[in-house]
Amino acid sequence: MAEDTSTGEMQSVAESDLVLITGMSGAGRSEAVHTFEDLGYFCIDNLPPALISQIVSLTALQSHGARKMAVVCDVRGGLFFQDLVGELEKLEAQGHPFRILFLTAEERTLLRRFKETRRRHPLAESGSLSAGIAAERKALEAVRDRADLIIDTTELRPQELRAVIRESFAAVGSEGQLSVALVSFGFKYGLPIDADIVMDVRFLPNPFYIARLKAKTGLERPVRQFVLDKAETAVFCDRWFALLEFLLPNYLAEGKSHLTIGLGCTGGQHRSVVLSERTAEFLRSLGYATSTTHRDITKDRER
Repeated sequence: MAEDTSTGEMQSVAESDLVLITGMSGAGRSEAVHTFEDLGYFCIDNLPPALISQIVSLTALQSHGARKMAVVCDVRGGLFFQDLVGELEKLEAQGHPFRILFLTAEERTLLRRFKETRRRHPLAESGSLSAGIAAERKALEAVRDRADLIIDTTELRPQELRAVIRESFAAVGSEGQLSVALVSFGFKYGLPIDADIVMDVRFLPNPFYIARLKAKTGLERPVRQFVLDKAETAVFCDRWFALLEFLLPNYLAEGKSHLTIGLGCTGGQHRSVVLSERTAEFLRSLGYATSTTHRDITKDRER
């Protein structure tokens, strides 16, 4: 009798959704928690790692308990945080499914955010904010290596971060799901560090050198028409879409549930924006949950 109850409990737990939110302080964990709450997740902030499996088992015993949970574990837990990787290995051994969302940002952005909010960094005991950030990055290396999804929030506005999370986790736990995040960017501002695939579209004719198009973006019809009407673009799209149509089912078969694709041009204002939007249209036609972020779309215009 006890054996039947145990088996049933394990099945209930295996069917539940558990997301671990972690990453750099100042990288958007609070915004992430609010987004998961909006998605119907039961959220716990600053949970000691040793309590994760107990929380999962407890909710599984409740017939009307929370089946979707998001827990935040980070360096605020002090010495308790060191147990995180070991606790995750225990969850795996017990058959509890989970996903890890890791949030990060460049040092200059984290410094600015802490100075703006006047908050104290949890590891900046000596008063050096830079030293605290460096220590935190080091402490998070092991869990970052295990992350299912890494989001660099350096250039993301809060609403863009929320959109990426919604696209990535709204269908968590559903088999056969692959969500795709498309990021347009400018090579002169650096690669998106969280991209799984990067495509360079700088070979296409550049609207920047057309006077009537220079100040516009790839979201505007004249620029979109200029880029998509080129013969080179038509050939590229045929081959690019064929490649994606081949790759994505194979990524899914290997267990990947989220894919980030970066498309880059020189400044991230024209060609990469058009092709990201066009690629999103194609992937949605195939049934993939797809989001678009245009990281550098305003940078050249701000100069």
